Amino acid sequence: QVQFVESGGGLVQPGGSLRLSCAASAEFFSTYAMAWYRQAPGKERELVASISSFGRTRRYTDSVKGRFTISRDNDRNTVYLEMNSLKPEDSAVYYCNLPPGQSLTWGQGTQVTVSS
Repeated sequence: QVQFVESGGGLVQPGGSLRLSCAASAEFFSTYAMAWYRQAPGKERELVASISSFGRTRRYTDSVKGRFTISRDNDRNTVYLEMNSLKPEDSAVYYCNLPPGQSLTWGQGTQVTVSS
């Protein structure tokens, strides 16, 4: 069973940066496209970014384009989310998983709080 362990969240001031990591216990990790999601209090979970199995294709939701970068290291079974120019509205619990429609059991997520 695939498990995801997210880390790297924290409290950061507006305009700051964070780098999230997601370690996947998947034997064939390199064959999966991966995605980052986030869920703010009282809101539905939303897709933030996705990356194809070998990283050639990356997509972002409009609100993070130009600020966030998704990447992966298939040798380490890890996917990353580099977040720059953070805004208070980016505050949420961030999760990784397979793309929508393929999602497996969710991990605990990592909390990102953007506040002065």
